[in-house]
Amino acid sequence: MTRTIVESKTKTAIIGFDQPFCVIGERINPTGRKILAEELERGDFSRVEADAIAQVAAGANILDINSGAVFSNKMAEDPRYADNNFVEPPLMKEMIERVQAIVDVPLCIDSSVPGALENGLAAAEGRPLLNSVTGEEERLELVLPLVKKYNVPVVAISNDDTGISEDPDVRFAVAKKIVERAADFGIPAHDIVVDPLVMPIGAMGTAGLQVFTLVRRLREELGVNTTCGASNISFGLPNRHGINNAFLPMAMTAGMTSAIMNPVALPVGPKKIAEKKAEILAAGIILPDDIDDETFVTLFGLGSTKPRAGKEMEAIRAANFLTDNDPSGSEWIKFNRVAPKEGEGRARTGRRKRG
Repeated sequence: MTRTIVESKTKTAIIGFDQPFCVIGERINPTGRKILAEELERGDFSRVEADAIAQVAAGANILDINSGAVFSNKMAEDPRYADNNFVEPPLMKEMIERVQAIVDVPLCIDSSVPGALENGLAAAEGRPLLNSVTGEEERLELVLPLVKKYNVPVVAISNDDTGISEDPDVRFAVAKKIVERAADFGIPAHDIVVDPLVMPIGAMGTAGLQVFTLVRRLREELGVNTTCGASNISFGLPNRHGINNAFLPMAMTAGMTSAIMNPVALPVGPKKIAEKKAEILAAGIILPDDIDDETFVTLFGLGSTKPRAGKEMEAIRAANFLTDNDPSGSEWIKFNRVAPKEGEGRARTGRRKRG
């Protein structure tokens, strides 16, 4: 069985056909997160640390660390900050050191900048996953020597110099090329985790069928593990969680062994709570004066005021159970166990003593 080993200082995550689905937490990524990028520019890593803790608590097996920040304010002071080759290498090192100081899970080093990848590899404890290499000739020549030098596994994305093809046969051919070129460097297939590229189902009706077919071929013909950006499938559509929740178990049964995704259901904020309370009051419903926010959002189905595992994690854990990758359902039971409220203990079970 193909097994890809990713390690931190003391923990191991195994990506494999006979293993529970591996969740790679995607939250530590400033791309499209303006507030996080601004905080990183100021040297504030508190959100990075909070995201690391929340994702591990939600069940992430590996944390992706992406250093692709844009430091807009510093550009005005120093033109070097317009160059990601200048910004990302020291930022990657700092982010990895901060995350490793508070959680002990394997890491995925994510950047398009070779200097950031190498800085990340030097800073990471254990055996991280490198994200990523493509079929572009320049990228192959830059990244594969790093993979060999540090003896780490790598994510291989199925696009090349011609871009991303809508033809799944072309994407398979690119993946095969990367696996073969990696072998030339002495990198085994079990250290290649292929991303076959998930297209949005809203733009391409066959996107789901394509990726399921591709994953089966990658498993059967190349013997490699696979991953994807899980939320790509639902991009631009309503109720994205509903689509993601169906997609992930289907991908798993096709042979997909990991996904880069958000494992956390984000907390309900004060604004949404206030809007819902106003709506309820307008309907003539009187709320108790002493109702706290957590009780309120739970009662009215809004979620939670605290980060918690998202619905996608529920779907994955159920699929692990159904595919016999959760023997006796112990993880499913633990995931669904209701924690006692503050100040309450768990009820004791067992026979009563007869007097």
